[in-house]
Amino acid sequence: MSKIADATVLVTGANRGIGQALVEEALRRGAKRVYAGTRRPIAHEDERVRPLVLDVTDPVQIRAAAEEVASLDVLVNNAGIGLADDLSDRGLLEQHLAVNLFGTYDVTQVFLPMLTLSRGAIVNIASMAAWAAVPASAGYSISKAALFSLSQSWRALLAQRGVSVHAVLPGPVDTDMTSTFDIPKQTPEAAAQSIFDGVEAGDEDIFPDPLSQSVAESWRGGVIKALEHQFAAAYMSESAES
Repeated sequence: MSKIADATVLVTGANRGIGQALVEEALRRGAKRVYAGTRRPIAHEDERVRPLVLDVTDPVQIRAAAEEVASLDVLVNNAGIGLADDLSDRGLLEQHLAVNLFGTYDVTQVFLPMLTLSRGAIVNIASMAAWAAVPASAGYSISKAALFSLSQSWRALLAQRGVSVHAVLPGPVDTDMTSTFDIPKQTPEAAAQSIFDGVEAGDEDIFPDPLSQSVAESWRGGVIKALEHQFAAAYMSESAES
């Protein structure tokens, strides 16, 4: 369980949408320091905010960002892209994977020593599309499914280091990415509040909007979640024996 009050938090993709709302919510909850990772420098009136130039696909920028962060309690991997894609162009699939999967992986690997030291938390912003693909955004759906699986794997692998891993599974949230969809949407501010509520409650999987919340209990009590715990327990047992 990670509290945001007095914590040091890093949010990638912090210039708009959910990322920007997460920065504001962390400040509202009393975070000691909030690093706002963006591709271009941004300014913020709160002195607790430290902008970081951070393109998650750029290893040089990732390493440079890590050198500016003295310690870290909560890493929020929010940076992502979602483009229309019918899988006819392999390049679009690779672009989604580069940002949504490998960008998250690379950022986390660099900051993992700090999170291990603080026994902190990793928060990965996935999507309900990880479970049920959106055909018009196939590359996005595939990348988010991979991100969700990565989150499950890290959850078991890092538990012995005291690092918790939370997967966020939002439905429609009112951001630039969903601007063309004429459907009910959660506000980024409400989603950010629900995300940090889930982190502080220790929820493994976080459902920050009405649509995702409608399936939350069936997921938590379902056979797939039980199987995840079974596989994780087997890994823990084998690790302890070795």
